[in-house]
Amino acid sequence: MKVGFISGTSILHSRLFDHWESTLIETKYGRVTVRRRESFAIINRHGCRGLTPPHAINHRANIQAFADLGFEDIVAVSSVGSLREDLPPGTVVSCSDYVSFHPATFDDETGNYEAPFVSNNLIPCIRESAGVPIETGAVYVQTRGPRFETRAEVRIIRHWGDVVGMTLASEADLAREAGLRYNSLCVVDNYANGIRDEAVTGERFHKQVAENRRTVDTLFQRLFAILGAQE
Repeated sequence: MKVGFISGTSILHSRLFDHWESTLIETKYGRVTVRRRESFAIINRHGCRGLTPPHAINHRANIQAFADLGFEDIVAVSSVGSLREDLPPGTVVSCSDYVSFHPATFDDETGNYEAPFVSNNLIPCIRESAGVPIETGAVYVQTRGPRFETRAEVRIIRHWGDVVGMTLASEADLAREAGLRYNSLCVVDNYANGIRDEAVTGERFHKQVAENRRTVDTLFQRLFAILGAQE
């Protein structure tokens, strides 16, 4: 089965993709580095060196690259903050809806009026054989970034959803416009600011990402096995 993956912080230091062929794809929205192996391809949403901050990501180019390469299914693995006490770091969730007040679109002139949604067409088979528990039906709240949310912001948005991040909604919006089926997998790397007493810092966030790396690598290995077996 031909599947494109999008990920970011969690795969920056992973060795799983060391031997994948790296190709520079030129799209009408910019250049994208794509790594490919057999029927799979992966894009690091933060760029090949992981240096692009969330608010500066060229989502149009990333999604267009998959469309140009003939992919129809995308599995996105996203790092998120938990808006719930009962959703601790290390948890894997799949988001079926999202909140975003800065929608992404390919059409800057007339706009796109289609109602967005998350396809999640591959999530049932992934969940069945992933080897790690996956909570489905979560709601993702997207903020612009690049900074973490204030405690006041979190007090508001925790009533809107289950997790918070800075990328999924933009990718899902554009995938919908491009006719691609978008699947959400999110790894909780921290509690959002104010959910717990400890302060959210970049150092603490990156430490938790490192601690979750084994979970993410295991998840990707299972994804390759599950999706590679699909017709």
